[in-house]
Amino acid sequence: MPERVGGMDRFFWTFDASCNEAGYNVIWFFPNSANHEGYEKLNIVSADKHSLESAFLDYINHNASFDTLITHFVELCSPFFKKVKMACKIRTVVVDHNPRPLGGYSLKTMVVKRVKSLLYSQYIDLFVGVSQYTEAHIIKDFGSYLNSKTIVVYNGIECALFLKRRIRNNFKPTFIVASHLRESKGIQDLIQAVSILPDEIKSELKIDIYGEGPFKDSLAMLIHSLDLDSVFVFKGSVPNLYSIYSQYDYLLQPTHMECFSMSILESLSANVPVITTSVGGNEEVITNNENGFIYEPQDILALAAILENIFLGKHIISGNINNAIESRFSIEKMVQQYIKII
Repeated sequence: MPERVGGMDRFFWTFDASCNEAGYNVIWFFPNSANHEGYEKLNIVSADKHSLESAFLDYINHNASFDTLITHFVELCSPFFKKVKMACKIRTVVVDHNPRPLGGYSLKTMVVKRVKSLLYSQYIDLFVGVSQYTEAHIIKDFGSYLNSKTIVVYNGIECALFLKRRIRNNFKPTFIVASHLRESKGIQDLIQAVSILPDEIKSELKIDIYGEGPFKDSLAMLIHSLDLDSVFVFKGSVPNLYSIYSQYDYLLQPTHMECFSMSILESLSANVPVITTSVGGNEEVITNNENGFIYEPQDILALAAILENIFLGKHIISGNINNAIESRFSIEKMVQQYIKII
């Protein structure tokens, strides 16, 4: 969507260009067509009103087969992969971007995943986790016998795109939230944490929230009920976050579940430290007191203490923190690792 251009969009565009340079022909299957920015150069087959899986199966049943299939944001270990293998000889690579729920899956869900793995994992040649956390949970969810064909390819970002924060306010800093607005993102915890801060801090604290989602009205009601309308401002969804992070001193991400957060990478690339939870792959990027602060999810008191100490200048992240992101999590490195898989 033109109004929501993010890290994966830029990966798709860069990957396509790199494949073309390497002599690979790529056809993309998306729920809808698009021609904004880099999408105008992609060869896209739109699923339209059908599922992606059925659109792809229909395509290979009526057209020449492919050498390699790579899926993103598609259910793992489903009957789809057996149908693909029955239709044509193809190497199949599945990329897992899925966060796991806080507390783990129910026993029933775990049993279903194991059964599906027994039935369909044999038709998948390679599993890719976008973090070590994800790799470990692929094996935990679907069985240890997948260990030999499961690897990690970290998500990456276009680091040069992000404007850098040059001077960080160590006293009374400014805060940004950049997130889809749903309950699992934990923004309600942030609101509750702010509500217990001293009045003298609340009177000056400013937190801007970028993003849209189904939980926005509930968040707005909570803010109003706690008399925090002067603290939080909803900024909506914007396509140019790369130029906005640097206007703030800290990113707040109180999430309950995460796989490997693009927004954390983006914020750090903009030289903006991150306050976030210990879920998913967050601790593979954030080192406490070095490029941000980590706390346990839903620990409102811990989050409030971090906010108070940062606002009063008792906790300070100084210096440049973006160099490690550019060396470990660039979009170029991500693309080259997928080219190597091909």
